[in-house]
Amino acid sequence: MVLFFTSTAVDPAQQLYMGRDKVENEELLRYGDELDVWFHVDKLSSAHVYLRLTPSQTWDALPTTLLDDASQLVKANSIEGNKKDNITIIYTPWSNVKKTGDMATGSVSFHNERVVKRHYVAARDNKIVNRLNKTKREEQVDHEAQRVEREKARAKARREVAVAERNKKLEEQRTRQADKSARDYSSLYGDEALAAAQAEKARVARAKAQEAAERAAAGGGDDESDGEESDDSFM
Repeated sequence: MVLFFTSTAVDPAQQLYMGRDKVENEELLRYGDELDVWFHVDKLSSAHVYLRLTPSQTWDALPTTLLDDASQLVKANSIEGNKKDNITIIYTPWSNVKKTGDMATGSVSFHNERVVKRHYVAARDNKIVNRLNKTKREEQVDHEAQRVEREKARAKARREVAVAERNKKLEEQRTRQADKSARDYSSLYGDEALAAAQAEKARVARAKAQEAAERAAAGGGDDESDGEESDDSFM
């Protein structure tokens, strides 16, 4: 059985959970999630408490109020730790908790000791403990089924992200191609317009030249005719 608690020290509220005994702790460790943070009283026997992060949270930047809730829950579930003041709670990502076959039930170590943080607890805070206990619920959990569902949901989310990124890239490519085509068309249209303007200019020039030639020819014929008439008149 798994014991669940709700921390309302943050908004939105977050889930804390732990095994009913050390055997259950082994199951929780086996089926832990990448969003889980593991809490324990340092150097004393205690419950293994897990905090389920939201996707936007990071384990090493948790609000103090949330750390207080998790730490008080761990302390309250440690026979020796609950009686002592000035204790330290250690916490680390679930993925950093190490368990090998030669370890006793409930015993763990760490893959990397440097990826472990500590939170100081001066004394038991009954207000916090009572608030958390009021939210306690006990459930029979099918760990394997839940893990499969989580993996399915994450695979679906990854596919959706991949599709969105691919569509974004395709849209950017289409936009770039459209811009290039527009520039090419504009350039082509500009060249055609220039050629047409030059052709029109040449046509006008030819028309003017022809008109001038025709005027000149017409003017020359009149002069010759007038001369003949003048000669006849003179005679």
